[in-house]
Amino acid sequence: MENKYYEMNIAGCIRRLPRIRITDNMEIASFVLLGDAELVVKASAELVKRVPEVDYLITAEAKGIPLVQEMARILEMKRYFVARKSVKPYMIDPFVTEVYSITTQKKQILCLDREESNMIRGKRILIVDDVISTGESLKAMESLVEKAGGIVAGKAAILAEGDAAKRKDIIYLESFPVFPVTASR
Repeated sequence: MENKYYEMNIAGCIRRLPRIRITDNMEIASFVLLGDAELVVKASAELVKRVPEVDYLITAEAKGIPLVQEMARILEMKRYFVARKSVKPYMIDPFVTEVYSITTQKKQILCLDREESNMIRGKRILIVDDVISTGESLKAMESLVEKAGGIVAGKAAILAEGDAAKRKDIIYLESFPVFPVTASR
């Protein structure tokens, strides 16, 4: 029987990631950042060493939030942004874009309130995510930042999965594979 885990060293933290099937012919190593305080702190410290100078950070709701919070703290930023996955009642005239994520396997929206968009206008923005896979979430956040008039100064993540590791336009700490499902599994 094949190994059901994939072991990684991420910013000095050893993690055993369970392999999960996401399609009939593919498995991924499931990386869940939420709740892993040690990894958030260590990965944030490593990422901030590699990113360009920026005015603000942005991430998509929800898994990137602890990462962007810690990065903002290290960078002594008073503010960061979270692209929400639904329009909230308090949002006035929000900017909205659509995304199809490999992990949720359905179409979602990402949105920013008009007031947040006004703060982003003309500013250098770093897009932050926990994992970059297909790049669809990044594209959606990039679109949102550009709609708001911001300047995408960089894109960063803890992990680049599969072909994402070949990209030259992203900053990441480690790469990890996708796993083809064989007939015996």
